[in-house]
Amino acid sequence: MPYIAHIRKEDGGIQTVREHLIEVKELAESYGEKINVKHLSGLAGMLHDLGKYTNEFRDYILAAVQNPDAPPRKGSVDHSTAGGKFLYQLLHTENMVPSQALVAEVVGNAIISHHSYLQDFLSPNLESPFLLRVRDKKAKELEGFEEIKHLFYQEVISSEEFKQYIMNATTELEAYLSKDSSDSLENKLLFLSKYLFSTLIDADRTNTRLYEENSGGEEEVNHSELFETYYKRVLKKIESFSVDTPINQLRANMSLQCDEFAEKPSGIYTLSIPTGGGKTLASLRYALKHAIRHGKRQIIYVVPFTTIIEQNAAEIRNILQDDIHILEHHSNVIEDVEDDENEDGYASMNQRLKLAKDKWDSPIILTTMVQFLNVFYSKGNRNSRRLHNLAQSVIIFDEVQKVPVSCVSLFNQALNFLKTYAGCSILLCTATQPALDFVEYKLDIHKDAEIVQNLDGVVRSFKRVNMVDQATEEPFSTYQLASFIHEKQKEAQSILIILNTKTVVKALYETLKEKEPYIPIYHLSTSMCAAHRKQILTEIRQLLRDEHPVICISTQLIEAGVDVSFHCVIRSLSGLDSIAQAAGRCNRHGEKGIKDVYLIDHAEENLKFLKEIKVGKEITKKILLDMKKNSKSHGGDLLSKIAMDHYFHHYYSDPELSSKLNYFVPKLEKNMTDLLTETKRTYSYHDAYVSKHGKPVPLFLVNSYKTAADHFEVIDNVTTSVLVPYGEGKELIATLSGEENIDDITKLLRTGQQYSVNVFQYELDKLSENQALISYFDGKLLAIKESAYSNEYGVNLNNDSPIDISIF
Repeated sequence: MPYIAHIRKEDGGIQTVREHLIEVKELAESYGEKINVKHLSGLAGMLHDLGKYTNEFRDYILAAVQNPDAPPRKGSVDHSTAGGKFLYQLLHTENMVPSQALVAEVVGNAIISHHSYLQDFLSPNLESPFLLRVRDKKAKELEGFEEIKHLFYQEVISSEEFKQYIMNATTELEAYLSKDSSDSLENKLLFLSKYLFSTLIDADRTNTRLYEENSGGEEEVNHSELFETYYKRVLKKIESFSVDTPINQLRANMSLQCDEFAEKPSGIYTLSIPTGGGKTLASLRYALKHAIRHGKRQIIYVVPFTTIIEQNAAEIRNILQDDIHILEHHSNVIEDVEDDENEDGYASMNQRLKLAKDKWDSPIILTTMVQFLNVFYSKGNRNSRRLHNLAQSVIIFDEVQKVPVSCVSLFNQALNFLKTYAGCSILLCTATQPALDFVEYKLDIHKDAEIVQNLDGVVRSFKRVNMVDQATEEPFSTYQLASFIHEKQKEAQSILIILNTKTVVKALYETLKEKEPYIPIYHLSTSMCAAHRKQILTEIRQLLRDEHPVICISTQLIEAGVDVSFHCVIRSLSGLDSIAQAAGRCNRHGEKGIKDVYLIDHAEENLKFLKEIKVGKEITKKILLDMKKNSKSHGGDLLSKIAMDHYFHHYYSDPELSSKLNYFVPKLEKNMTDLLTETKRTYSYHDAYVSKHGKPVPLFLVNSYKTAADHFEVIDNVTTSVLVPYGEGKELIATLSGEENIDDITKLLRTGQQYSVNVFQYELDKLSENQALISYFDGKLLAIKESAYSNEYGVNLNNDSPIDISIF
């Protein structure tokens, strides 16, 4: 009887180990070829399930099929150690060639980890989980190892061919390491390890799915032809725009500069179009032209917030007239359970749905900064699976200044890898470019990075607002601010007020409702679900179009990517980048000449737990004081490039924030950059290992990949998504109570993204205490009761909102 890799549920068909190893090898080779590591990734593919060449695994998988109600414990037969042990014994000997030993470490780690995550070469407990698997306990427990090797050489590849294959893989490794002499060996191997892991995970899962579905594969999309079609549609759209105003002429000129710049070689560039300058269309024009000229496979937009994804995706779909090839990928309301291959050979319906989606192989992808960083640094193999599909792409970062402070170094290192080794062209889009080449782990931005020529002149020509400094005067109370707004409303029909905390936003809203009973007043915060905020913004936009008086009080959620234009904006003092974004919500198209943006200091804001806002506010205030003393200071304009560079240099240098740039892990008292890229000579864990064992770790790499991933979260305060009874959310909650069909549930949950709110743990505890929570699927999905959601404020922790049927 043949050795079995998988058994198809539909007809009992058997995929042999030989077939699976060869097919995964070929798929992995195609993924690795994108960055010239075809044989390294293929090596992982042909060895990953070597441990299935045993009677023990065959008995295990047959028992699972024959006894579906009482199968053997999942994973009770180790089949992933054998391939790693094989490489280690072959290449990591006493007379080893260093480059071949590195192949054993990097490829071997991917193999032994393909049902979990890359293992630590050295962990905080001063042991080596990698060596434990390939050399020590686990390896010694492996039965029939000599027979496994014999079968491999007999069925998969001859020993002579395998030796040559390893030589080719070693040559690829040496070529890869020869790039960028300024980069450390550990950093290069970190990203190579992650890339190879990605190719193996995707090749393995894809082959398993295709066998289970009895499919020959999916039809390849001709990206080049598609991009040519898209590009023609973009040009047609641009031709339809009027250039009868100075602002429109500027937009057209910057768009043309993007088109011309796309001819340049791939690199890391900046697009500093002022707010309202049409950067979505201009960046799309660059991306399509560059992809066509330089053979790029995909265009990926990375944005800070899901609200911007929705807006950008709608705009891009409208321009490109295509719903099929544009993927939006962001958070789901149900917890992402790690997708692992069913080791009994079956794949459940739920499993197959997971295997089929989120590969990031669509021609155009829109995703969030959280998802992008998770691909490189988060635990589990579902995120890692997507990494190889970033290669040979054009990647556009919208509002790049929103990179979380703690992730700045990790972000820079990932982009440097994509540029230098993965053939990507990267565009940093924002009106407020952060100084990412100023920090310790610098971003390798091109020396002539900026696309927009004469940027200071463009900023002056684009001037639509006058910044009025009242922040260096006496602070405003909520009551005083309400009175100030009352006076301004006499001369400005529409006013937007942006404050730093939800508490003061709510307090001002309640005060203004009493003070201005005849003017529509709106409240916006992240306590509301996306559909609720969207509805409010729709109403506000209609009032603005009708030039009807309107007042909106919001947290900073309205600043990035929300296309609204008020006559007057009042901004509570914060970081200069936020102030620039707030200014972009005032007189957005220059239709009202020059309008005022007032900067105020709100006395009742508590920024104790909002360090980044607090630090940004202090630096901005110093800039304002400088300009008060000398009007020509900082370029004579609060929003000038000089002022912005000064701001970010001081921001990243501030003692409260500079210590966070390398992602400090308090529990370990270490930076994540140390866990991932430190050398044997400088790594404190290695020093401690030598002290404990009296000898160094017998490996070239000693980094702690799994430990780092276990401690990584893009956002410090982890939140939980809860479904809320707003609009269709009420029907969704009712439907989920009795729904069992997995296809329908998946569709419903996708809809549920619009009707969910992220709550902090203390808020979740309060909701639970007040009996406001409803639990589904063993707590994986949470919803709140109708009385815990307000039509004005969103989530109500006290669970005492009157039920307003008008919102349903």
